[in-house]
Amino acid sequence: LTKEDFIPAGANKLFHTLAPFISLTPALITFAVIPFGGQYEIFGHRINLVIADLDVGILFIFAFASLATYGTVLAGWSSNNNWSFLGGLRAAAQMLSYEVAMGFSIIGIIMVYGSLRLTEIGAMQENFLRWGIFLQPVGFILFLTCAIAENKRVPFDIPEAETEIVAGYFTEYSSMKFIMFWMAEFLEVVTISGIVTTLFLGAWHLPFVSSEKLLSLFGFAGPNLSIVLLMLTNIVTFFAKIIFMIWLQMTIRWTLPRFRYDQIMKLGWKILLPISLINIFITGLVVLLK
Repeated sequence: LTKEDFIPAGANKLFHTLAPFISLTPALITFAVIPFGGQYEIFGHRINLVIADLDVGILFIFAFASLATYGTVLAGWSSNNNWSFLGGLRAAAQMLSYEVAMGFSIIGIIMVYGSLRLTEIGAMQENFLRWGIFLQPVGFILFLTCAIAENKRVPFDIPEAETEIVAGYFTEYSSMKFIMFWMAEFLEVVTISGIVTTLFLGAWHLPFVSSEKLLSLFGFAGPNLSIVLLMLTNIVTFFAKIIFMIWLQMTIRWTLPRFRYDQIMKLGWKILLPISLINIFITGLVVLLK
């Protein structure tokens, strides 16, 4: 943080400064629509544990997440450095490639639950067997794989491959701007974990334990305090699942080696995209015939 805020000669100062902000902003904003609990009525007041309960929450996430691509492209282009420019090109190609398959992987969940509102999708998963991971196991694997690739983490860290292109698109960054790129990547790990938890892992619900059972268990505390205890239990459950997903992503990072660039492109376009389309077709048939 105390290092010199260095801007290389020949760099576009405006875009060089804006790039880390553009990368960090989507990671912060998208978490606003992720619910970490349900709706509760305590002492006559209705509490909804989400910052912004949007009817199109899933579309909001994808719309803002795609803006991060501009940050990486601008960082690579504005730095006046060949390694940065190559890293920006790699990042743009990778992020755009996997956004397609990631978007298709969510369509199955939307068809199954019939809603784009994340609070409704979370509420529909109170039954353990109605969790998204059981109704859409292929969609879960597709989404998690594409999300890790979007985040440019190992084994998809080709845009930042230090053995090939120094540090990629943020080679010419230092001090706080450099930290902002890393903050964006780590915040995206948390956001990905929150989205996966909400869509596939039962959101804030405990497995095999309904809200009614928890309320009866907390009945000794009275009507209002029992709801408070239920709310706290749901919050702890939600964040415990997020911690598990963060651990899973870190385990993948520590376990798998870096893919080659051609392997990453082949995986995205020739494997994940066709599987996601087949998953949509099969899910549509199942929903239609029910």
